[in-house]
Amino acid sequence: MIIKPFENLSLPLLGFGAMRLPVHDGVASKIDEDTVARMVDEAYAGGVRYFDTAYPYHDGESERVMGRLLKRYPRDSWYLADKYPGHQVLSDYVPGRIFEEQLQKCGVEYFDFYLLHNVCESSLGVYTDKALGIVDYFLEQKRLGRIKHLGFSAHGSAALMERFLDAYPGDMAFCQIQLNYLDWTFQNAKEKYELLMKRGIPVWVMEPIRGGKLAALDAQDAETLRLARPNESPAVWALRWLLRLPGIVMILSGMSNLAHVQDNLTAFNGGTPLSGAEAGLLEGIAERLSHQIPCTACGYCLSDCPSGLAIPELINLYNQMCYAQTVITGMRIDAMTEQERPSACIACGACARACPQGIDIPLVMKDIMTQYNKTPRWADICRARESLARRGP
Repeated sequence: MIIKPFENLSLPLLGFGAMRLPVHDGVASKIDEDTVARMVDEAYAGGVRYFDTAYPYHDGESERVMGRLLKRYPRDSWYLADKYPGHQVLSDYVPGRIFEEQLQKCGVEYFDFYLLHNVCESSLGVYTDKALGIVDYFLEQKRLGRIKHLGFSAHGSAALMERFLDAYPGDMAFCQIQLNYLDWTFQNAKEKYELLMKRGIPVWVMEPIRGGKLAALDAQDAETLRLARPNESPAVWALRWLLRLPGIVMILSGMSNLAHVQDNLTAFNGGTPLSGAEAGLLEGIAERLSHQIPCTACGYCLSDCPSGLAIPELINLYNQMCYAQTVITGMRIDAMTEQERPSACIACGACARACPQGIDIPLVMKDIMTQYNKTPRWADICRARESLARRGP
């Protein structure tokens, strides 16, 4: 396992993200704890020691499950990270109430790492509100030893990040940003990374495989990478691309099954770095992918949708429809009920306000139906074939 120095610690570079754990019956809160236990054991055996959860993950159950599973190992052998949800719309923003609840749910007396979750354009006012005193509260918890290292995660612009850092100079020990070979240019991750490097702030990486998108390339792109490195998956390629960047201390990968854990460990336990030519292959793939809607399937939009739409699934379908229009994509909408279709969107905008990628989701829902209406219907094709068969040669 690759080790990186951070303050007085030596941190294994790969971290275990607990936002996309396996579940039963497709219900986020019904985590498959037996499978997660095997995943944690495999990761721990492979050298992983950093485990990352957050208040809203799996409807609050991620904290409980990770706390229970980590207790099987000595407390001084692992690091637990949690986050304060100031980016969410809450009935109150009293940080102590949530912080104490998180400690209790995780079954710990302190957090090794604690983050202000998703500092962005819509949450900056909450985090910097002196009356709420959020940052001051957590700085005090750090002084008391209940937080060992305080940082923040950010989906906002580089300029927004700079404003936040200027408001709390020297108080943030690290920053977690969305960074991968697609978002390097697509979402200006390069600018954010360079800002942190200039400030001397260690970089934590989230979405290194972009919610699995960079692990599920189309057949042509996957074959290009396979020919260059027959024994390495597209996910390992994405992780190896990050190893080229100095200043990265932690790479958090959200793993959903045991195979993901085993595959991710491959990138950090041996193998050769990417060459310049190999990095160029990824840049070509990024150029094609950059024309799609940048959904990472984080699910933040789901709880805010009054229509209960499966928004990430619909956006994935939209990308398929726009860039590879097929009868199959139309068939998937054909099979939906009226309540499941994008046309059930009431354009309230709650989902867009919750989206860390800044996607105008109501506009996308509208455009899905536009694309759908352009896509040939399977039933129409079948009727046309039947008509031709009746006419004969």
